[in-house]
Amino acid sequence: MIMASFGYPEILFALLCCFLVWCFSNINGMPWNWPLVGMLPSVFWHVNQIHDRCVNIFEQVGGTFLLKGPWFANMDIIATADPANVHFIMSANFANFPKGAEFKKIFDVLGDGIFNSDADLWRSQRKQARALITHERFRKFLIKTSWEKVEKGLIPVLEHVSEQGMVIDLQDLFQRLTFDTTCILVTGFDPGCLSTEFPDVPFSKAMDEAEEAILMRHCLPESLWRLGKLLGIGPEKKLSRAWTVLDDVIGKYVSMKREEMSKSNKCNEDDDEGLDLLTSYINGDESTGLECNDKFLRDTILNFMIAGRDTTSSALTWFLWLVSTHPEVERKIRDELNSVVPAKDSNKWRMFQVDELRNLVYLHGALCEALRLYPPVPFQHKAPIQPVMLPSGHYVHPKMKILFSLYAMGRMDYIWGKDSKEFKPERWITDRGTIKYEPSYKFLAFNAGPRTCLGKEVAFTQLKAVAAAIIHNYQVEVVKGHIVTPNVSVILYMKHGLKVRISKRWT
Repeated sequence: MIMASFGYPEILFALLCCFLVWCFSNINGMPWNWPLVGMLPSVFWHVNQIHDRCVNIFEQVGGTFLLKGPWFANMDIIATADPANVHFIMSANFANFPKGAEFKKIFDVLGDGIFNSDADLWRSQRKQARALITHERFRKFLIKTSWEKVEKGLIPVLEHVSEQGMVIDLQDLFQRLTFDTTCILVTGFDPGCLSTEFPDVPFSKAMDEAEEAILMRHCLPESLWRLGKLLGIGPEKKLSRAWTVLDDVIGKYVSMKREEMSKSNKCNEDDDEGLDLLTSYINGDESTGLECNDKFLRDTILNFMIAGRDTTSSALTWFLWLVSTHPEVERKIRDELNSVVPAKDSNKWRMFQVDELRNLVYLHGALCEALRLYPPVPFQHKAPIQPVMLPSGHYVHPKMKILFSLYAMGRMDYIWGKDSKEFKPERWITDRGTIKYEPSYKFLAFNAGPRTCLGKEVAFTQLKAVAAAIIHNYQVEVVKGHIVTPNVSVILYMKHGLKVRISKRWT
């Protein structure tokens, strides 16, 4: 009798839905290879769970999988979470796997910056960037900037929200913090986004929209996303709008810096004030071999801004969430912080000096563990110049992409053991109580091989300063019922932010 209330169209529609769910959910959880379109429908069906989808597939196939693209689009992808493949591509066979023209087309908003460049241009930029970042004057500027921004920016906001009993999005707070800090270090100007007024930050919003559009380019044939760009629709419309904002803001900073330098005519090597990367690049124009015109400076600033703002804020967000939901880890970090506090200052509010934090093993291990499980850059892709066989036995040619899933690599039992999905800082500590070294092709959060991240120590300096100030002085409680899940972007943020309440530990 119940069936009588349904007509044939409804029954056929229900059967069609079941068929589609079966096809896109796929046999044994694996993507279905359709005629003409390959596995692309499955990619879109699961795109909102793309990170965990990679984990599930790699667990079934043992670490490497051939994703068949549409027949007409040259989109076949070798997706891998195999450390042997990573080492082969990033180190042993580095010259055969440049960023390449395909990568530059997808990430065109980055221009000719260090993330996109290859060969001599990349080597020149990397050499100059290393010289600037490792310079003692820049290190002093970094420590000073990080300390002041935590003391005069972050702490007043935390005090305000704790006194008011407000719910705050910690992810947004960290984005403001790292945007301000990175902007100071890169351009010398403080945009003042980290304040109790929570001003609108168009630049940050533009970066987020650009990164989301870039991820969608990975999922579409080039002809389709180029059509979207031509018509100004979909993600490409957002990217175009974001690109304009990024250019306008960076152009303003470059103009302000040139004007400032022309007025002051200040190039004193002993002056610690204004020792930002933009000043260093302009001052060193002739000695670097790089043409530091406005286009080059625009590309360089944007690349540094993404490296500093996005990765650090992502790492802080996931780290504080993990710590706040693992009370035993939180207690051990606090005990370790107390171990460097003089007895007369115990059980009091305080900030920690960089030198006090440098040798804290458990804190360092907890940060590494958070980066293992939630790497700020969850994917990387490469393409070979010459055909080659990977250690996994998979053949790749120049029209194929190779995709690393750093997110999945952190969750593979064959890499990290049966507890791979658990948050255990102890796995980073040796029996002697020192930090355990893990090879970069296994722990890829800071890249590997010749392109290993130059800002690793900068990142740890900032991460430890912020983490120590919050964990020692405040209690972070995630709002009950708040859903924590990764977003879909080239930067691993939380889709709904991190809504928390902050309370003071000391009165």
